[in-house]
Formats: sequence, C-alpha cells, structure tokens
Amino acid sequence: MHNFAQTNIQLYNQMRFEGYSNEDLTCVLNAYNLAMQLFVSCFRSSGKSFIAHLVGTASILASLHAPTEVVAAGLVHAAYEYGDFGDGKKRGISHFRRETVKHFLGQEMEEYIAKYFGLSWNQNTILHSYNHLDNLTQFERNVLLMRLANELEEYLDYGLIYCASVKQDFYSHHSQIMMIEMANKLGFNSLATDLENRIQESDTAKIPVALRNPQAEKQSFTVVAKSYKMKLLVKVYRYLVHPFTSIIGKFITKSY
Repeated sequence: MHNFAQTNIQLYNQMRFEGYSNEDLTCVLNAYNLAMQLFVSCFRSSGKSFIAHLVGTASILASLHAPTEVVAAGLVHAAYEYGDFGDGKKRGISHFRRETVKHFLGQEMEEYIAKYFGLSWNQNTILHSYNHLDNLTQFERNVLLMRLANELEEYLDYGLIYCASVKQDFYSHHSQIMMIEMANKLGFNSLATDLENRIQESDTAKIPVALRNPQAEKQSFTVVAKSYKMKLLVKVYRYLVHPFTSIIGKFITKSY
C-alpha cells in the first residue's frame, strides 16, 4: 500500500514534516476549505470520496516538494470539471467560477486550475505533451506535474480496478510508458517509479466483480442528501434550459 495522505490532517502533518512553512499550510488550508464546498457529495467511480482523491493528489505533489501554489492547486485541480459551484452547471469555466476560486486562492493558483482543466488527457494529448515537453514553460511543466500526480493517485489502492472493466484499458500501454518517461524528464524519478509500480500492480491485481461500484461506468457521481433542496434560481435555470432536468430532485443520486 502507499503512504500518501487521504485526509486533510494527514496532509497537514506530512507538509509540516516536509518543511513547508505555516504560511504554506495556511494556503493549503484555504484550498481544502474550498474543496469541502465544491466536492461535499462527490465520489469517484470507485466509490472513493472525491475529496480523498484531491487530498491524495496534493499529497503526492507535496512529497515531490512542489511549490506551495502547485500543491494547493492540486488540491482543487478538478474544480471546473466536477466542482459544484451552486450555479446549476455540470462543468466548465465561467467568470463567476473563476472569481470564486480567486477569492479563496488568488490569481496564480486559479490560473493553474484553469490550465489544468484545459489540458484534456487522452492518448493523443499524452503523445503531444510527450513530444513537446522540452518546449514547455515552467508554468506548463507544473500543470503537467499536477496531471501526472492525479494519474498516480488514480492507481493508488488499485482504485481504477474498482471501476468498470473499461477503466483498466483507458490508456494504452504506450501511453502509460510515456507518462512514466515524462515524470522522469521533469526530474521526478520517484514519481516515475511509483507510476510504473502502480500500473504494473493494477495490471495484475484481481478484484472481485461484486466490489466494483455500480456507478463505475461514470467517472464521477454525486450522492445527494435526502434533505437536499435545489435553489430556486437553479430550478428556474434548469427548467428554462433543460425542462426535463426538473425531475432530478426526485433521485438521491445524480450522475455526471
């Protein structure tokens, strides 16, 4: 198993031992406070809480002694993809969303999160990133580092195998090798080693089908509390834009 943090307290303790300052910890605390709001009811397709995945990604970045801004951005890296801003939208960037993130984290970290959202990740973009790695700015290299940390976190605890079988084949073997080599070329040999080991372990591990989450065909899903009440303005927006989504409140779980 791994030693990366999965809770905020574990992350704070790790960063203290890694030599991050109190100011650094305050920055990460602010990021966690934002993550609590945006991902309060969100889960990965394995059934793992999304916030644990976010903390794990930040923990990997902290273990690599990444700059505090990168660690904090890693803690909210999926804000524009899966975060619930209460605006009735499932995903994407808007002025309201960007200003909300800037309020908590400042402009630099928000730019990291926005750039991360714009970096689509599939076999074609992995190849493009690999081929153009030497031409990337330091900012772009940090965003790529966030992405690779995210990929490692997905493999921890055999997380991908607790999803639908298609998740195991999401990347080709060639794409996996390129991700490992990119970590090495960025100067993070331990990240490359961890990626290689976790990928190999996932390829050979056997997880009972009964343990795979029934929502596994989705990348992420939300479990809504029974006391949940949709805001009136959101109701009106959804009725006007998507009339049939008004029935969504009848379900405890809504998928993204």
